[in-house]
Amino acid sequence: MIKTNNFINEKAIIGKSVKIEPFSFIDENVIIGDNCWIGNNVTIYSGARIGNNIKIFPGAVISAIPQDMKFDGEETVVEIGDNTTIRECATINRGTIDTNKTIIENDCLIMAYVHIAHDCIVKNNSILVNAVQIGGHSKIDEHAIIGGGSVIHQFTKIGKYSMTAGGSIIRKDIPPYCKAGKNPLKYMGINSIGLKRKGFSKDTINNIQEIYRILYFDGLNNSEASSKISNEIIDSNEKSEILDFISKSNRGLIKGI
Repeated sequence: MIKTNNFINEKAIIGKSVKIEPFSFIDENVIIGDNCWIGNNVTIYSGARIGNNIKIFPGAVISAIPQDMKFDGEETVVEIGDNTTIRECATINRGTIDTNKTIIENDCLIMAYVHIAHDCIVKNNSILVNAVQIGGHSKIDEHAIIGGGSVIHQFTKIGKYSMTAGGSIIRKDIPPYCKAGKNPLKYMGINSIGLKRKGFSKDTINNIQEIYRILYFDGLNNSEASSKISNEIIDSNEKSEILDFISKSNRGLIKGI
């Protein structure tokens, strides 16, 4: 570990080959894994659990207490997985008693000025572009991309492999494999280019497209569309995931074009 001109609590646990640049603060009850880089003027409060090969850029604040009036000082955490990058001035709050943790999984890119509120989950390989603001208890599924300046209402779910346009106001759930854009936010087709880049076959992409044709263009409510999809579309992991997402959506889905 290399450290100069920092305040590092003696009770913090710091892994091997960690470089901490000047003027950073690391509190007690913090665990930092191996091969991490902590930039200048980073603040890491109690409850941070940081994995291996993490890069945290200047001005970021990790594991500050929740901005929740019900929070009463309970001991909660932020968990950040391996190989994740957190850019300048991003803020990640720790959990509340509701779930006890905020989670950012592996291989994520959290760009500058992003805010991730208490009890959120950001899953593997997600990208949050500059100044995305995420309300508490929201869930961003794996390989999702949220465009810069977007605002996400608390308890919202963003499906895997989805892509959301910059500047979006996200009040409803965005299903897996979709593109979302315009104002108010709407379904803009499936993320076909992204799926191709991730190795999805042409048949699988066509199957996903047919599912969303039924959901958004057949004039059915979600229950009717789910029944038709179940009966008419061949079984696949993607079909099961989409139907499960629809059935568990509490805020409702974004509307069609």
